[in-house]
Amino acid sequence: MGRAGKTRTGLVAALDVGSSKICCLIAQAHNNGAIRIAGVGHHASLGIKSGAIIDMAAAQNSILTAVSAAEEMAGERIQEVILSVAGGSLASQNYSAKCSVSGKEISENEIRRLLARAGEIDQPIDRELLHCLPVGYTVDGTRGVRDPRGMFAEELTANMHLVTARAAGLRNLASCIERCHLDIECAVAAPYASGLACLVEDEIDLGATIIDMGGGTTSIAVFYDGALIFTDSIALGGQHVTNDIARGLSTPLTQAERMKTLYGSAIISSSDELEVIDVPLIGEQTSARPNHVPRSLLNGVIRPRLEETFEIIRARLDQAGLTKTAGRRLVLTGGASLLAGVSELAGLVMEKKVRIGRPLRVSGLADATSGPGFSAAAGLLRFAVEKYSDDTDPLDMPPARSSMRFGRLGQWIKENF
Repeated sequence: MGRAGKTRTGLVAALDVGSSKICCLIAQAHNNGAIRIAGVGHHASLGIKSGAIIDMAAAQNSILTAVSAAEEMAGERIQEVILSVAGGSLASQNYSAKCSVSGKEISENEIRRLLARAGEIDQPIDRELLHCLPVGYTVDGTRGVRDPRGMFAEELTANMHLVTARAAGLRNLASCIERCHLDIECAVAAPYASGLACLVEDEIDLGATIIDMGGGTTSIAVFYDGALIFTDSIALGGQHVTNDIARGLSTPLTQAERMKTLYGSAIISSSDELEVIDVPLIGEQTSARPNHVPRSLLNGVIRPRLEETFEIIRARLDQAGLTKTAGRRLVLTGGASLLAGVSELAGLVMEKKVRIGRPLRVSGLADATSGPGFSAAAGLLRFAVEKYSDDTDPLDMPPARSSMRFGRLGQWIKENF
């Protein structure tokens, strides 16, 4: 959806709090929409499991370390961040609102009236509204209108996509950020941010599914006709594969992660039986005799977990009735997507054309920080510059049990006009 007005300029900070790593990007946004990275900081996530905080002090220290590294590199101090939300059981809800125009020209006032109605939807007490995004407009029965402003009509209908997350998890995350003496400018669903970073315009228009494969969660977003139309998440990620290896082969977690990275594959080949790897056993001294097992045993542990993940995602898309709308294009991103054979397995299970997504249209990222694991963080910057610029006056969010004010109703206007 196009929007008029200037893009945001100046210093922008993004904070991606994941289950395996915490990443902070500080960038300079320019008038032409270009984003230049000025500072990068990342640190292993401590005190976070499956996207939820389980140790406030440990998580706080990890966030402070990542932010401090980015600030030192950029030579700037930041006070507020754009935050990603990957856990918290992301969920979608569709809503349609109508208003009478009485033959007059449609203005932003009518759009704001529809927006206000969407904000008044009674969300469950345990859910928090993150996004309220227009999917399309209907003007006097004519569907598929992208921007109704300036048109004359008797009745205007807006179809909206609401994205919510579990309130308790968000409050814990917000509390942890506040303890780091940072303000949350806004929060963005991680798969939405990853889509903004990785997808090209044709994919967003024709239909594409993006799967952000993190350490503790895997989140899904479906884009179609220029808009986000579906969001979901499951509590499975790369760390679950590592845990399976550690249990199945009786090896320490650090060794399981190492073997997964160096030798693991989601596709089992005939040569795996002939290749052997050394698997240190839990409690054994390093000087003990080696424990050699065929590589096929390792991959035989990896594949079932990944198959389960993709089958759950396919079932969620089928349940939402998006099998066709989601398109034939599947984009995998996130750190766990780098495992060998993941794209091939995803193509087999999902029956789609698959590619690995990396951040686009962001300059200044080094090779080590330009991979799929940094897509969500880069997408937060694009969201801040293109979707959340400060050239329009925000509307305060009406009472929606949102003590943190993660979402603003004005965000709906900001994201699209």
